[in-house]
Amino acid sequence: MPEKSATEQLKADIVAHKERTLPEQFERVLKLVSLLRQECPWDRKQTPESLAHLLLEESYELIHAIDQQDESELKKECGDLFLHLFFQVFLGEERGTFSFTDVFEALCHKLISRHPHVFGDVIAETEHEVLQNWETIKLKEGRKSMLDGVPNAMSELLRAYRVQKKVSGVGFDWPSDEGVLDKLAEEVRELKEAGSKEKQEEEFGDLLFTLVNYSRFIGTNPEDALRKATNKFMGRFRHIEEAVQASGRNWQEYTPEELDTLWREAKER
Repeated sequence: MPEKSATEQLKADIVAHKERTLPEQFERVLKLVSLLRQECPWDRKQTPESLAHLLLEESYELIHAIDQQDESELKKECGDLFLHLFFQVFLGEERGTFSFTDVFEALCHKLISRHPHVFGDVIAETEHEVLQNWETIKLKEGRKSMLDGVPNAMSELLRAYRVQKKVSGVGFDWPSDEGVLDKLAEEVRELKEAGSKEKQEEEFGDLLFTLVNYSRFIGTNPEDALRKATNKFMGRFRHIEEAVQASGRNWQEYTPEELDTLWREAKER
């Protein structure tokens, strides 16, 4: 039997099923990504920019698995996300700009330096004090504004939440949720009084921004809350769809009152 080439042996080693330690599994994925980069036409074409949207999609799929409490899918989606992170670092190594060692060193350095209450003599006994220290340290690291680093690619709900959390960390915040509720009432009134489409859009944005602010005071992430509300609505609407399909009638034949009855049935279910 002829000896295998180095590439064929590498493929066999990657495919081989055997118990592996964590470092061995890490090395296995590295070899796998390297091999795909060399031999797969699709992988050879990829750049950080071409993979960016896929990284976002994988993140959403991971969140979906968390919402569904599906441990099997969660395991798979964690793997998919790791693959994209591996690929980004591998591309960095190709460009000669950074390596896995650089990534992990930077991560450890950041976590240690931003947790002086764990690794130093700073006292922080509450989450609020931790966040205050975090933002102060980032400014000392050279950022001109504490709002630097808030990604534009975030959903706007989450982006507003991040901005508000950051300024809250230095004390720029409402003293209590009562002030936010008063502001909500004010924004609703201003939206009702808006006289043009442009003004309506502006006031609606202010209302959403204030709602996000209130979410912080009740300890809720607005992105999570809206996702759960949307999922709840979809589940109830599917009940209505099933009822309409089972009836043999068209949607147009249903009165608003009949649809409302089906909606109430879905809520009770």
